[in-house]
Amino acid sequence: MGGVVSPLLANLFLHYAFDRWMQENHPYIPFERFVDDIICHCKSERQARWLWAELDRRFTRCKLALHPAKTKIVYCKDDDRKGRYADEQFDFLGYTFRPRRSKNRRGTFFVNFSPAVSNTAAKEMRKTMREWKLHRRSDKSLEDLSRMFNPVLRGWINYFKSFYKSALYPVCRHFERTLVRWATRKYKRLRGHKRNAAAWLRGIARRQPGLFAHWQLLPSAAGR
Repeated sequence: MGGVVSPLLANLFLHYAFDRWMQENHPYIPFERFVDDIICHCKSERQARWLWAELDRRFTRCKLALHPAKTKIVYCKDDDRKGRYADEQFDFLGYTFRPRRSKNRRGTFFVNFSPAVSNTAAKEMRKTMREWKLHRRSDKSLEDLSRMFNPVLRGWINYFKSFYKSALYPVCRHFERTLVRWATRKYKRLRGHKRNAAAWLRGIARRQPGLFAHWQLLPSAAGR
């Protein structure tokens, strides 16, 4: 019960202890909050350190404490902010925000501070895939596997693909390798022939690209 109620209580408490307090006392500083993860957008290091002290006092009055490891000032480095700082990236809601090389509509490259799936989130997705033990389900057809696992794949991809979708490729390739292992166990003609199994799956991806969500994301999945 505690695992379900605690996030709800945190939301309710922080709505008054933080959200309302920020809106009333510091309306010029925008912020995002998800349960107890908070990002505040400051215009300078000086302002950030001042707000840190203000929040420390506010949380102490509310019988709370700032997390000693997670609370930090991050420098959002890009082409307009070229300085150096101890922390130049942070994780939030499964994304890592950091300086990344981007290309604009004219084809010019520049450095942009932007999000992509975090290493932690990608590791958790691969862990979940391993727990499926998909490669051992030789009693199932490919369509069965799609019904069982594609909704989860689609959910992950829809959530993370909007920003630097190429960061998802290693996760998608992990799942594709698992499908190859499944095919080599499922069909006698493919046993011991991973390359042939991969080619067989690419053929299906070309004919049925919607069977698995990652086939529509990976450039190489359908032979593109």
